Amino acid sequence: MSPRVAICIATHNRRDELIRTLGVLAGLDPAPDEVLVAADGCTDGTDEWVRKNHPGVRLVIHPQPHGSIASRNELGALCESDIFVSLDDDSYPIERDFVARVRKIFADNPRLAIASFPQRTDEYPETLSQPDFGEPHFIGSYANSAAAIRRSTFRDIGGYPDFFFHAYEEPDFALRCVAAGWEVRYETAATVRHHFTATERNEMRTHQRHARNELWSVLMRCPLLQLPAVAVFRAARQFGYACRRGFAWAVREPKSWFAFLRGIPRCLAARAPVPWRRYLAWMRLLRNPIRDRAEWDAKFPFEP
Repeated sequence: MSPRVAICIATHNRRDELIRTLGVLAGLDPAPDEVLVAADGCTDGTDEWVRKNHPGVRLVIHPQPHGSIASRNELGALCESDIFVSLDDDSYPIERDFVARVRKIFADNPRLAIASFPQRTDEYPETLSQPDFGEPHFIGSYANSAAAIRRSTFRDIGGYPDFFFHAYEEPDFALRCVAAGWEVRYETAATVRHHFTATERNEMRTHQRHARNELWSVLMRCPLLQLPAVAVFRAARQFGYACRRGFAWAVREPKSWFAFLRGIPRCLAARAPVPWRRYLAWMRLLRNPIRDRAEWDAKFPFEP
């Protein structure tokens, strides 16, 4: 039987972008089986507009912001479909038959947990006219603005850590998927248009959350023996990025370190390390995608 497909969007005070995205989704053929929107602490009338103009959309309202991660967790738990497509409020499918393409990808790949789609995005203008995005291959992370996720795997693996609030949930989840023998693939049979609006975006704040959450992920997932070295490597790499962005970024980098320290008790309570062999293979996968099926099976064998 063909898998059911939902589309899930978390939004915060970007009503105009959401209007455009829901308009595109309304024209998909076939239509998704469900569309769910989490209005996360919106004060711009998003919830009222969705109720009035898209009554078929399942709307989740948070009077106070819970963060994009908690919102995506809630949407993933509430949807009833086999697959849910994760989009931003400013991203939407390009192909009219996008839902059919997603169904085929997952029907043809029973061990696929996450399909990450190419994005034509204003963040990288060269992608807007790129003729093609190459062949599908295995990857170690993805973007929630353009991905489809097998809901049963999302449930079984445990979803995202709510306390991350925003950033780094994707590599943390992808690590747990590949460690459990599930596939994460860059699938070029469908594409997403991402306008990447600047509204409600703060680059430095996002970087600091990313740096903090990356260290939290290391504390939760890395085996104890290798944990100190991996944590120092990750912190140094993030500090190096901040230095390259300039003095104002570098002097504020300790903010992410102190935030990491405050979260240690919560991370220890949620600690579930994966085997070092797979953790190391995943770190290498982040830099070097795998294009050969035999190589993937050798490094990430499925062990029921």
